[in-house]
Amino acid sequence: MPMLNRPRRNRSSAAIRTMVEENRLSVKDLLFPLFVMDGSATKTEIKSMPGIYRYTTDLLLKEIEECLNLGITSYALFPQVAEDRKDSRATESHRQGSLYLEAIHAVTSRFPEISMLTDVAMDPYSSDGHDGIVRGGEILNDETLEVLAKMAIAQAQAGSKLIGPSDMMDGRVGYLRESLDDAGFTNVGIMAYSAKYASAFYGPFRDALESAPKFGDKKTYQMNPANSREALREAELDELEGADFLMVKPALAYLDIISLLRDNTNLPIAAYNVSGEYAMVKAAAANGWIDGEKAMLESLLSMKRAGAQVILTYFAKEFAQLKLS
Repeated sequence: MPMLNRPRRNRSSAAIRTMVEENRLSVKDLLFPLFVMDGSATKTEIKSMPGIYRYTTDLLLKEIEECLNLGITSYALFPQVAEDRKDSRATESHRQGSLYLEAIHAVTSRFPEISMLTDVAMDPYSSDGHDGIVRGGEILNDETLEVLAKMAIAQAQAGSKLIGPSDMMDGRVGYLRESLDDAGFTNVGIMAYSAKYASAFYGPFRDALESAPKFGDKKTYQMNPANSREALREAELDELEGADFLMVKPALAYLDIISLLRDNTNLPIAAYNVSGEYAMVKAAAANGWIDGEKAMLESLLSMKRAGAQVILTYFAKEFAQLKLS
């Protein structure tokens, strides 16, 4: 049977497969989310996220040092806030001397060479567990922006060079950009959670922060999983308002959205490989149903292939250790 074209020739050996592979995953593509908590000399494993811990600030610094030695240079930091520090206006989020601001200062002072994304959203600090101010059961958009601006400026003062507004309030990127600029922080970047979906994959993260909503859900501000064109609208607005990165969250269930944004902007695209996606792989691997290491690599590569230039993933340290082994 005469065939001039035989694609299998380019798959015939490991050397040829490596030579022609279209996407290569590097530890430099990865951003490692970390959790900080009150106390000292303590770390606690998050049960729904095997291998992932909350750290007190002193141990957080040691963890980052260890990860730096593995080649991980980018991080995201999230706080577990005590219940007695929470209120309806998230005042703890911008209080000088708070756990999170002190942790940001400690990390950025000790490791000025790293990139650290800091989180701008009310839910870890809110007694309502929502990303905005609640009144009469409604999430208020414009009043929330004032709180987010205070938070962003406080984080910049603590040493943050890259903020991540994860709240999905309308107009927040422009409001934060203007507020940061007016406060003299023109060099602080914004990684906008542009297409953040109302997803079932966030459960373990909310366990880690103990930040689940006290009532209802987040569907009036996070996006409908049925929609893709709406993501273009959100991304376009964020870009026009001054975002430096556009993020898709979650990642694995939204590869089409990553690709869609990649094809419609020149800004870097970030993808958040969220807690539930991580937990599924870990649970299946623990039961012997899949090869966890291969599933991790395939999942991360799919995000890179879809167009993500930055991948936020709880697999970052495991990936880095694998590459050095």
